Amino acid sequence: MMQRRTFLTTLAAAGATAIATPLWAALNEASASALINKLVGDINKAIDSGKGKSAMFRDFEKIFARYSDTKSIAAYTMGVDARRATPAQRKAYSKAFQSYISRKYGSRFREFIGGRLEVTGVKKVKRWYEVSCVAYLRGESPFEVTFLVSDRSGKPLFFNMYIEGVNLLLTERTEIGAIIDRNGGDIDKMIAELKNLG
Repeated sequence: MMQRRTFLTTLAAAGATAIATPLWAALNEASASALINKLVGDINKAIDSGKGKSAMFRDFEKIFARYSDTKSIAAYTMGVDARRATPAQRKAYSKAFQSYISRKYGSRFREFIGGRLEVTGVKKVKRWYEVSCVAYLRGESPFEVTFLVSDRSGKPLFFNMYIEGVNLLLTERTEIGAIIDRNGGDIDKMIAELKNLG
């Protein structure tokens, strides 16, 4: 099963651009940049809130729900297994994935406490926009965080994110595939495990 999944994941990675590409390009640099500036503002506000870990993760989940194309991200990360999932399983997975991704990447953003994210540039790439940010942390060298923005959902949202070059979509597709394999291909068990991860 793992060899088959590795092959399919590699094939999917090659096709990631096509899957993530919006059907139209009503975006421009200003609207893409505005979206990420609002996102960065909310992230910085959450970082500076002084809230505890659980409360901050709830804030991050709201932020991800507001600014990201979570439905598209969840569908992509489930990979080929989405084809055999029932509508109820896909819905349950999407909900569990949103909470999981908020905890996981919220943990990364919690590292920014005392620091900040700053938008530094935007450029068009094919049919979406790449918005570059720099993360400034106390006592550490700045590093890049990049958001890919499209309007494929009907409004501008980010559909992928890179932290220090690590691709959210491809990383999580591999992670979810490993969880499914670990549970013998059982999608319900994968969803149950996902609720406790991150």
